[in-house]
Amino acid sequence: MLTGIRTVFVGGDARQIEVIRKCADMDASVKIAGFEKLQEPFQGVTREPLTPELLAEADALVLPVVGCDDEGRVSALFSEGPLKLQEEHIAAMPKNGVVYTGMAKHYLRTLCNKYRIKLVEILERDDVAIYNSIPTAEGALMMAIQNTDFTIHGSTSMVLGMGRTGFTMARSLQGLGARVKMGVRKSEHFARAEEMGWKPFMIKDLGSEVVDVDLLFNTIPTMIVTAQIISKMPRKAVIIDLASAPGGCDFRYAEKREIKAMLAPGLPGIVAPKTAGIILANALVELISEEIKIRGEA
Repeated sequence: MLTGIRTVFVGGDARQIEVIRKCADMDASVKIAGFEKLQEPFQGVTREPLTPELLAEADALVLPVVGCDDEGRVSALFSEGPLKLQEEHIAAMPKNGVVYTGMAKHYLRTLCNKYRIKLVEILERDDVAIYNSIPTAEGALMMAIQNTDFTIHGSTSMVLGMGRTGFTMARSLQGLGARVKMGVRKSEHFARAEEMGWKPFMIKDLGSEVVDVDLLFNTIPTMIVTAQIISKMPRKAVIIDLASAPGGCDFRYAEKREIKAMLAPGLPGIVAPKTAGIILANALVELISEEIKIRGEA
C-alpha cells in the first residue's frame, strides 16, 4: 500500500490514466495537473493547476513516459493548454522527493541534478522494457500489414538490433512465417539469433543484406539506415523505425526513392494504452514501495 504517499501527476496520455487509478487504489494521496479535458472521474483524486505550491509537498512527481522536452514542455493529451515544467517547480520539491518518468532528456536531468532531486527513468528497467516490447511488436506488425500488399508469411523481414524490442519483433515475425534476418553487433547475439532459427549477420554487412528485404524493422537509435543502404533496397520494401525519435533512418532519401519509411516511437501507448498503462503502474508502485522501504531503513 502507498498510504500517506503524496503523488502528483503532471500530463500524460491514456497510459497515465491507468497509473493514476492504480496509485489511488493503493491509497496514495493523488493530485493531477493537465487533465482538464478528461471526463473520466477518479475517486479520491484532486485536480489542480501546475504550480510550485502543488509540488512543495510531493513525495513523488510522476511525468509522462516521454517526460518533457528540452524546453520543459510536457506532453499532455488531456490538457486545455500548454503545460510546462519550469525550474521553480523542481526547486519547490522536498529534498527527499522523487521524479519518475519513462525517459528523461537533458533539461529534466539538469534540473534534478541542480536541486538534488532523485530522478528515476522507468523504461530503464528490463522488466518494463520487455513487457513494452510486446505491444510495440504488435503495433509494428499492424503498420506492416496496413502498408504492404503482400503477406508477412513468406516475406523476407529484417530486424536491426537484438535488444529487448528487437528480440520480440523477430520472434513475432517468425511466428507469422517470415524469413527473419537479424542484424547484430555482438558475437553472442549472432549465436543466439542463429539458435533461434533466424539468419544473423553483422551490422557492418548491412549493405549486402538489404538487397532482397521486404520489411525492415529498425530498433537502433542511431543513423544506420542511411541513403547508401536505402539505395540498395528494393522499391517495394517498407521501413518501420521503432527507435526513439529522430530514429535511425534517412527518411528524406527514402521518400525521394519512393520507399515507404515510417518513424513509429511510442507504439505501446498508441495500440494498447491500457496494457501499457498497467505495465507502468505496476512498475511505479514497486519503485515507490522500494523508496518507502529505503527511507524506513535510513
